[in-house]
Amino acid sequence: MRNAILLSMIALFVSINIAAQTPHELADAWDATHITDKEPSDVRHSDLKLYLEKLRSQGVKMAEVGRSNAGREIYQMEFGSGPLKVFLWSQMHGDEPTATSALVDIFSYLATHGDKPWVKEFAEKLTIRAVPMLNPDGAELYTRRNLQGIDINRDALNLATPEARLLKQLQNQWQPNIGFNLHNQQELTAVGLTGKQASISFLVVYGDEAKTETDGMRRNKRVASAMIKAIEPFIQGHIARYGDEWTPTAFGDNFSAWGSPVILIETGALIGQKELYLAKINFIAIMTAFSSLATGSQATGSSAPYENLPHNGSGTLVNYMFRHFTKPIGRSIGRRTIFWISLNRTRSSQEAFGSKVTACCQR
Repeated sequence: MRNAILLSMIALFVSINIAAQTPHELADAWDATHITDKEPSDVRHSDLKLYLEKLRSQGVKMAEVGRSNAGREIYQMEFGSGPLKVFLWSQMHGDEPTATSALVDIFSYLATHGDKPWVKEFAEKLTIRAVPMLNPDGAELYTRRNLQGIDINRDALNLATPEARLLKQLQNQWQPNIGFNLHNQQELTAVGLTGKQASISFLVVYGDEAKTETDGMRRNKRVASAMIKAIEPFIQGHIARYGDEWTPTAFGDNFSAWGSPVILIETGALIGQKELYLAKINFIAIMTAFSSLATGSQATGSSAPYENLPHNGSGTLVNYMFRHFTKPIGRSIGRRTIFWISLNRTRSSQEAFGSKVTACCQR
């Protein structure tokens, strides 16, 4: 009897320690250990290689798996040896960099905290592979497309780009059980009609136009829900659901069709916070996803937080707003028009900015 009680207490102690990483503990872990030191939009391929050298020195398993159109190296990182295969890729659009920094910090943490029970659990239950920068040429120019002028995320079927061919090859050869497609969305994307920025948006990506529910889709909704619950305290009211239109030439849709159901994570912006803060939010969300998969907690979780997310909205946010100023009309004194002008800024490269102006008036 005593032995049974003792074993039960040991099992409880172990389970508590394995599941001990709360969202706030993950936030503290990022604060204390992150090795990224540049804002993500300032990170170029050479900066990534410096980060990766640091990861190598920490013992992260890493390999060059391909080359870009311009011959820049494309790398893949790996952690764990478990049966559940998890694949993540970031920055297939060169101007969408936030998750790249998050992946660097995730692999750094896992490599240097192998003594923690929950990290051991990850290593035993999961094999995690990640491509941190799929489009290094686009990253160098801070532009969406590759050097051929092709959107890699619309090249899943034609495979006209070396980057797309590589991504397809990595999926085909390894057949991951789950994929995470990591992007950035426009900073003025809103949470529905709330007027709040959508700092993070999620989408469980279907593998067909009919949106056929599979066990993988249902699992991914529960995993996404775990991520939502984890990051809500840090960006309350700033989480939305990305549009779920079927895009037959996109990689997320095709990964799901090819048997690797995908969760899309789109990082937006948050007024008053730097980009690295949202890299930290990605760190918390993705580590939570790993935990839900490694411990199996997703199996009994609810999909409601994901199902109940408001959809992305647009048109309610602008970069600048000038209200209630007057301008004389013609030569007639006393005839004045009251104007409002909204100004939206777009970033096409690190140095160059464009703008879109909307104006209206009331006589």
